[in-house]
Amino acid sequence: MIMSRGKAIYPLLVLAMFSACTKEKSGSDEATATAVGVRTAVVTIQPFFETLGSIGVVEPRIGHVALLSAPAPTRVIQVFVSAGQKVSKGQTLVVLDQSSLAETVRSAQAALTAAQRAYERARSLTQAGIIPRKDLEQATADLAKARADVVTGRRLLQLSVLRSPISGIVTKMNAVLGAAVDTNQPLVEISDPSAVDIVMSVGPTEAATVHPGATVNLRSGEKSTGEVIGVGTVIDVAGTVDSASRSVSVRIRAATTRRPIRLGETIYGEITLSTRQNAVTAPLEALVPDGDGFKVFVVDPKGIVHSRSVIVGGRTDKIAEIKSGLTGGETVVTYGAYGLEDSVKVVVQKK
Repeated sequence: MIMSRGKAIYPLLVLAMFSACTKEKSGSDEATATAVGVRTAVVTIQPFFETLGSIGVVEPRIGHVALLSAPAPTRVIQVFVSAGQKVSKGQTLVVLDQSSLAETVRSAQAALTAAQRAYERARSLTQAGIIPRKDLEQATADLAKARADVVTGRRLLQLSVLRSPISGIVTKMNAVLGAAVDTNQPLVEISDPSAVDIVMSVGPTEAATVHPGATVNLRSGEKSTGEVIGVGTVIDVAGTVDSASRSVSVRIRAATTRRPIRLGETIYGEITLSTRQNAVTAPLEALVPDGDGFKVFVVDPKGIVHSRSVIVGGRTDKIAEIKSGLTGGETVVTYGAYGLEDSVKVVVQKK
């Protein structure tokens, strides 16, 4: 009977052990299934370059651009160049109607002749004591004015033929054949393409952090992914805010570039504001908004995440400087950080 009972109990023990193993394996599978899939990165200590990105336009350098207009109200009778055309110093660009200006010169010349005669007569009469000295002084003043009017008239007549004062490119052409023009209307702009600067616009707050001498990485277009142009230097930060755009102009000069930059070309620049050699840095993806600040999720060796508040310093388009909360070497969650909770089990996924 004892043998019979032992044989009956043995299968029950085996079944119980199998059931326990099955439950343990099921629990392990369930824990793995409930773990959150994330991607991670290691917090590193490296040089951090705090930058400010902005879009700019290539403009003529100050002192290397000329703006021409009519010397007096007249009209356009000849136009020899168009916008974008190369011109040399002294080349004729536009001819204005000279008839009224020539008439002015003739009138001034006639007035000068009369003033000369009046002066000679007044001098003779004064020497003879017939007229007072003040009459001679008035005649002298009239003669000086008549001479000045002749010089001015002749100069205006010369300026009625607009010639380029520098060699360069016609960047603006507003002269229209037959159109009436006046002295307040710019007709032609000439710029020297070999002397250009890049003018960028930044906000008033950001402008306070930009200083002459700062390095600027330049790329073509409006994005940081454009073609590499070269490296420039900030030479001037405007002291006023533009009333239309509410921005501050930053002038940048690039001594050497990989290719010539052209007037009017759009350039993207990253201005280096400061450099810190041993900064703690983390990917921007790891930052999770937390009230007025940020937090990150640090992964421990067991795959459990722990929320940690951090103080963020400067940023680039990829990484952020962590001033407090991390020391370097920690593993933090990047992809999947949003929506995580403290003490959750995670599984690192491959990219």
